Amino acid sequence: MQVTIHAAKTNLSKLIDAALSGEEVVIAKGRKPVVKIIPIAQSSFKIGLLKGQLAGNGPDFFEPMDESDLAAWEGME
Repeated sequence: MQVTIHAAKTNLSKLIDAALSGEEVVIAKGRKPVVKIIPIAQSSFKIGLLKGQLAGNGPDFFEPMDESDLAAWEGME
């Protein structure tokens, strides 16, 4: 689809919807194409992406440290 700048101003929401649905939208100055409206890829953040894929148990950060680990952490070893 190719539209003029004036038509693009008037119908911007419709043109954005068309681009989001996969249609190629070109805006022309007179008859000369000058820009294309394209959707921006949306990435989604998914919590638990690796759930069930990791082997073993991780450390329990709420458990007290061994005396030797604590000494090493505090620089006394």
